[in-house]
Amino acid sequence: MQLRPFRCLPLLLAALAAIACRPGEPEQRYGFIARLGKDTISVESITRQGNKVFVDGVDRFPRVRRRHTEIELGPGSTIRHLVMDIHTPSEPANQRERHVTADVTADSVHILQIDDAGKLRHDFGTNGAVAMAHVPQMYSLYELYFDAAFARAAALKRVAGDTIQLRQFYLDREFDRFPLHRGVVRLLADNRAEIQHDWLSGTGQATFDSAGRMLSYSGARTTYLVEVARLDSLPETKSVAEKWEALEAAKGGVSQLSPRDTVRSSIGSASITIDYSRPLARGRVLLGNVIPYDRVWRTGANAATQFTTSAPVRLAGIQLAAGTYTLWTNPHQNGVDLIVNGQSGQWGTQYDRSRDVGTARMQSTTLSTPVDQFAISVPASDARRGTLTLEWGSFRWTAPIEVR
Repeated sequence: MQLRPFRCLPLLLAALAAIACRPGEPEQRYGFIARLGKDTISVESITRQGNKVFVDGVDRFPRVRRRHTEIELGPGSTIRHLVMDIHTPSEPANQRERHVTADVTADSVHILQIDDAGKLRHDFGTNGAVAMAHVPQMYSLYELYFDAAFARAAALKRVAGDTIQLRQFYLDREFDRFPLHRGVVRLLADNRAEIQHDWLSGTGQATFDSAGRMLSYSGARTTYLVEVARLDSLPETKSVAEKWEALEAAKGGVSQLSPRDTVRSSIGSASITIDYSRPLARGRVLLGNVIPYDRVWRTGANAATQFTTSAPVRLAGIQLAAGTYTLWTNPHQNGVDLIVNGQSGQWGTQYDRSRDVGTARMQSTTLSTPVDQFAISVPASDARRGTLTLEWGSFRWTAPIEVR
């Protein structure tokens, strides 16, 4: 099949050039809303005019943060100068208000962060690469990321199937001291594009209109399982932020999206501990969607699910010596396989098949009452036997445990 040009590129490049040269260009006013299942996790209000972009946004991923951002664009929608004020009510008093500036030149990025705790300065060399800003759950920056990639692609006469390499820098607390990372945008036909970068496990996909404006973004194939939609008018971010901050304060602080939990059980002489994260269904379709068929799942969220036994056991018929393992599952339309892996302590996207100890089929049943938060239990049935039980949504998966 012959590749077709990415249709919006010539129009987009011309539009970008015109905007950069005409300060009187009419304002664009719009927004983005990101949802995780039925829950809204970020809202942004965006105004663009000429080479200026103004963003007021709030997110809870999981800590509530408000951001006011002002961006000056350079040629090809690259970032020339960025100023961001970040309000994080759950931080210590001397870190709740942070002021960040970033200046991007042809060969370097210079970042200054100021709060009442002091100043931090970071300087990174780009070796001439295009460097764009990245903040998780800030999709106005994703749109600029794509804009810069499209302009670069047009200049290089790239077509659907081709990729554009970029670098990215970070502005927020969890990411601010990391060096420049790498990003790749792949052009697709029908006004679509994919993105991969060093802080995103998986591949995100976005759709655009004929002028190159981002209409939607899907993280369905990433660990950030968000769905993002463009809003045709400016959303009210202040009231959303106040509501989220009040909820966070009422709960006594930050609530993790997928909190870590520990299950402990004793079966005969064996003490069994399972350490795992507990994502919420949030109204989503799980099997075949959040948990794809025929693909190894981390069996939870975040770090890999750890299984520790103090004595030798047989789990689903797999012989295990005393020690720590990780549990993975591979769901199919006609059942699910349990995978026991000999590696432990890794992140849940770092599955190494070569370290597998064994694979066995689990029993699958359907729950009459759905379970919103993923749960693992290990009830004992007698002095030598018990059951590993995994429940989420409408499924229950079980496997027998026997102490040897």
